[in-house]
Amino acid sequence: MIDYGKILNPTVSRDIKPSGIRKFFDIAATMDDVISLGVGEPDFPTPWHIRRAGIKSLEESRTRYTSNSGLIELRREICAFLKRKYSLDYAPDSEVLVTVGGSEGIDAAIRALVAYGDEVIIPQPSFVCYEPIVRLSGGVPVVVNLKAENEFRLTAEELRAAITPRTKLLIFPFPCNPTGAIMEREDVERIAEVLRGTDICVLSDEIYSELTYGGKKHISIASLEGMKERTVVINGFSKTYSMTGWRMGYACAPAPIISQMTKIHQFAIMSAPTTAQYASIEALRYGDSDIESMLSEYDMRRRLIVSGFNKLGMDCFEPKGAFYCFPSIKRTGMTSEEFCERLLYEKKVAVVPGNAFGDCGEGFVRVSYCYSTDHIKEALRRIGEFLSELEK
Repeated sequence: MIDYGKILNPTVSRDIKPSGIRKFFDIAATMDDVISLGVGEPDFPTPWHIRRAGIKSLEESRTRYTSNSGLIELRREICAFLKRKYSLDYAPDSEVLVTVGGSEGIDAAIRALVAYGDEVIIPQPSFVCYEPIVRLSGGVPVVVNLKAENEFRLTAEELRAAITPRTKLLIFPFPCNPTGAIMEREDVERIAEVLRGTDICVLSDEIYSELTYGGKKHISIASLEGMKERTVVINGFSKTYSMTGWRMGYACAPAPIISQMTKIHQFAIMSAPTTAQYASIEALRYGDSDIESMLSEYDMRRRLIVSGFNKLGMDCFEPKGAFYCFPSIKRTGMTSEEFCERLLYEKKVAVVPGNAFGDCGEGFVRVSYCYSTDHIKEALRRIGEFLSELEK
C-alpha cells in the first residue's frame, strides 16, 4: 500500500486548508429549503448581448486557440476601459495578459514575483486565495489584521509596521471581499507614500472596482505617481458583468512582469477560452449600462440588509464596495463556525464564518447580498428567529 503521507507535497497536505467558503456551500447544497447568502455570485444572468456575442463566435467557428496573451482586440478594449475608468495607461501588446478568471492572474502574479523566503503582506480579513498561493510559492505570509473601527481599511501605520528587509509584495484587496471595505483617495495616497522609494511591489486585486456605492469611485493605486511601475492590477468580468462561469480575467503590469507571468500562463493554461474572450469584448464595448443597472439593484439590497442586521442587534458597518457585509455575531458568545453551523441546521440559512478569511475575522460572518430582496428578507426573518431563540 502506498503511504500517501510520504508522497504528497506537505505544503499542500499540511499547510493549506480547504476553502471555508465552499464548506458551507457544499453542506447547504445537500439540504432542502435553504436560504443561501453564502456565495459571492451575482444572481443576474449574463446580459443577453454578451451571451449573443459568445454564441456568434461559435456560429462563425471562431474556436481555435488565441495567442497566449489573449485576443489583441480584447487587450485593446481592456486598455481603453482602464483608461476611461481609472486613468490607467497600458500597452495592449506588452502589458496585458488575459487570464482564466482573476484567480489565475493572482496566482501567476504571485508566482512571478515571490521567491523562497520573500515576505508578502496580506491585509485580513480578505479573500481566501492569497495566503495559500504565497505558501505554494515558498513565500512567507505576513498578516496585517484590519480593524472594524477603521472600517477594515489598511492604514499607512499598519503597513509601515509590517515591512521588513524581506518584504517583496503587498496584497491590496480593495474593494474587499469579505468586508465590503474600500480605500478612498486619501487612504491610497498614504499607502503609496509608504511604498515610494522601496522595491516593494503591489498586487492590486480590483475585481470589484465597478461595485462602489454612495458616490465613492474606485481609485486604482497604479494611477498614482510612482506606483504603476511596481503594481500588478488584477481585474475581470465575473462580478462586474455577471460572467462567473465564463472564467475571464486579466492582469496589467509593466512589461517585464507581464512577460514572466505569460511564461507561467503558457505552461499552465496556454490561453483563456476563445468564446469567452469574444463575449468579453462585447462586455467592455457596450456593457456600461448593464453595470449601472446591476449596481443600482445591489445598492438597494445593500441598504436593506445592513439596516436589517443593525435592527437585529448585529452590529454591521456600512460596506461601500463589492456585494458583501460583515456583521458581528459577538453578542451571541458563539464562535463564527458554531454560529454558522447552528444557523444552517436550525434555520436553514447559509452564511460564511468570518474566520474563513483570516483569524481576525473571528466574531463576524460574511453575508452576500447578490440575491433577490425576497431572498434577503426571508433570510433576515429566519436569523431574527434564531437570535430570539438563543436569548430564551
